[in-house]
Amino acid sequence: MTNRGYTYTAETGVSVARARGQELPMSPKKTYEVLNAIRGLDLEKARKVLEDAIALKRAIPFRRYNQETAHKRGVGPGRYPKKVCEALMGILANAEANAEFQGLDTDRLFVKVAASSRGRIQKASMPRAQGRATAWNEQTTHVEIVLGERKEAS
Repeated sequence: MTNRGYTYTAETGVSVARARGQELPMSPKKTYEVLNAIRGLDLEKARKVLEDAIALKRAIPFRRYNQETAHKRGVGPGRYPKKVCEALMGILANAEANAEFQGLDTDRLFVKVAASSRGRIQKASMPRAQGRATAWNEQTTHVEIVLGERKEAS
């Protein structure tokens, strides 16, 4: 596994908290859509969006990868990517813990950067009848979340 750095480079004098997940066994396309849904939201709102998608209460809107995707109430084309949302909840919790360790105000945190990229493909095979096998490829995804502090309203 190669050592991947963050795509975000912090400006001078700005404190941010970062967290990453590497080669997570989940769909890169669904991850892209979920990260688009939470980018820019406050930490609590982002967590609520993910919890609602896991509980099948609110769909995640699919803007790009939505061919043959059914419409959901109030969203348009959307789905409930439970596996992706559960993994992102863990990464958000990790980023929040990093922010708390750095002394940032956790009440003013928001998702500043939410990026993903395709990981390597893990090759496997699925046994079939007559002693044959079919190739079975598992996609993986790299995820990066950066939390920043909102400036106080003046």
